[in-house]
Amino acid sequence: MARMLIGGELVEGSRTLDVIDPCTGAAFTQVPDADEGDVERAVAAAKAEYPAWSRIAPESRGQVLRAMAAKITENAEELCALLVQETGRPMALAQFEILHLATSYLNYYAGLEVHPELIVEDDTRRVELHRKPLGVVGAIVPWNAPIYIACSKIAPALAAGNTIVVKTAPTTPLTSLRLGELWAEVVPAGVVNILSGGNDAGALLVAHKDVAKITFTGSTETGRKIMASAAPTLKRVTLELGGNDAAIVLPDADVATIAPAIFAFAFFNSGQVCAVIKRLYVHDSLYDAMCEAIAGLAASATVAPGSDAAAEFGPVQNKAQYQKVLHYLAEAKVAGKIIAGGEVTEGPGYFVPLTVVRDVSDGSPIVDEEPFGPILPIIRYSDVDDAVVRANASPFALGGSVWGSDLAKATAVAARLESGSVWVNQHCALDPQVPFPANKQSGFGVEGGIEGLYPYLALQTINVAKPGVAA
Repeated sequence: MARMLIGGELVEGSRTLDVIDPCTGAAFTQVPDADEGDVERAVAAAKAEYPAWSRIAPESRGQVLRAMAAKITENAEELCALLVQETGRPMALAQFEILHLATSYLNYYAGLEVHPELIVEDDTRRVELHRKPLGVVGAIVPWNAPIYIACSKIAPALAAGNTIVVKTAPTTPLTSLRLGELWAEVVPAGVVNILSGGNDAGALLVAHKDVAKITFTGSTETGRKIMASAAPTLKRVTLELGGNDAAIVLPDADVATIAPAIFAFAFFNSGQVCAVIKRLYVHDSLYDAMCEAIAGLAASATVAPGSDAAAEFGPVQNKAQYQKVLHYLAEAKVAGKIIAGGEVTEGPGYFVPLTVVRDVSDGSPIVDEEPFGPILPIIRYSDVDDAVVRANASPFALGGSVWGSDLAKATAVAARLESGSVWVNQHCALDPQVPFPANKQSGFGVEGGIEGLYPYLALQTINVAKPGVAA
């Protein structure tokens, strides 16, 4: 059985949790289900190691992060196979997450250093701004991209000089636990601790008095609970929550050119990404052509278990989310006209065909809410100003995109969107060098870039009076 990493030791725990294969709906293994004692030991280990880790040179911490990335690369075949097994996704997508996204974040933050800044220097005083690590960070990771998101939190936390306790998602713990086993060979004991388990373990981590910061990626509903639980200890919190990303296709866009990219960014990971296209606004003049193009691509796509070499898209990852997607599928049939997919075939696993809905309007749940599955509503508009207003009307503001041939015009429209990230002629273009902020009810704080390092550091000013100035 896979084991948790606590204080440099591999621990089985006192109870277990089934891991379900989303391609069959059946359990295929078990992992530890962290209890209160496991959480206490993990936090204590991180707290004990924090003073030593925070004092070592930044370049030494960077060497450890590079060694962690190297362990991923050296064991990529095994890690990708595990990720395919627990998520059901195709191998190419697992390889992208592990070999590109995860390693790029570790290597990027390995090279970042923060130095004191001189604010004032005159005859009377010298004032410096310092940034210092916080202590123990708790990271709670979702099931849709477990390795990428874990590494995007671990990397800046460690680079800043903090230690960390990671709590995996209950339904996708395997690859993360195996990473813990590999990292135990290169990371000082207690610097990184990895727990698997249910929501209770996450709640204990959030409420723990010795955890200085929580970084969470997941639903807005859970984000609210985390804020409330963190309040008594005034923890710092970074929340990257739900999204309902709008894409606006301008009248001058070339449908044939952009349709494949829009399709790819809408159905990436079967729609199970917070920052993929969830609402597609298309101008009247292009509406029918775009609907036809996207529907054709969806109808020809192969949805199958990730172990199938022909698979282009996998299942919904877990039963609870599958039931939610089925609910939105029923809503789509009422709200508009389904022109691809829509019918779930009987059989094992949580498979949903890529579904495209046209002739649907704002105000319907399939447009206003986040299905977090392979369903794309295409909404007609006739005035660009109106499309911007409708895109901004959502309480979510994570990402958005604008598509058009005139880059200056498209960029001007993009600047009017309220989401934290806006892309032009692309979508969800994640890069460790580029900040990824969240606005409105999609959360707050930022990940990525040097800006993503700052939330793991506390500001301190040192104000020195020069000789002869003191009263």
